[in-house]
Amino acid sequence: MRKASVCGLALAVGMLAMGTAARAQNDATPADKERALAYLEKTKNGVVDATKGLSEAQWNFKTAPDRWSIAEVVEHLAAAEDLIRGLVQEQVMKTPAIEPRDPAEVKKIDDGVLMQVPDRSHKLQAPEPLKPTNRFGSPEEAEKHFVESRGTTEAYLKNTADLRIHAMDSPVGVKMDGYEWILLIAGHSERHTKQILEVKGDAGFPKS
Repeated sequence: MRKASVCGLALAVGMLAMGTAARAQNDATPADKERALAYLEKTKNGVVDATKGLSEAQWNFKTAPDRWSIAEVVEHLAAAEDLIRGLVQEQVMKTPAIEPRDPAEVKKIDDGVLMQVPDRSHKLQAPEPLKPTNRFGSPEEAEKHFVESRGTTEAYLKNTADLRIHAMDSPVGVKMDGYEWILLIAGHSERHTKQILEVKGDAGFPKS
């Protein structure tokens, strides 16, 4: 009787452990979250560092009439941070739960986001809601909003479970889960930091 009870207990513990392991494979791991948080911080700091100490002339310089100024890039980033995070919260995370995916497939999509989104060799048109309109009143206010919104994104990542079990079609041509959409947010700001540096590197960029 005692032996049977011990065996039953062992079986129950084993089944519980299997269930926990299955869930862990279908959600963002602590390592996943640390990686994304580090990327969010790095790309936020990239924007702040690239715009530090700019004069009004430097903020508003354009390499061509149809190109964005640095002020417009930062406004776009601030607006996009809100919009994409809202999309994750209101659309991606409300899709039906998906089946656990092969870890190799998950890694392939993660790596694809990290490679494709910051790549400026492919030019894209911003959707109408994310085009600059001076909605924040000044580039300094736009950057302040961006930094505050990035803090909200980081808190959402830290405090949200099940990011890996909801997925939606994405601009990179595959279904991306909630975690991968957050990687996209960080990659998007890396992409536009490169754009800021391109503007600063132009021969006509004001000296002060």
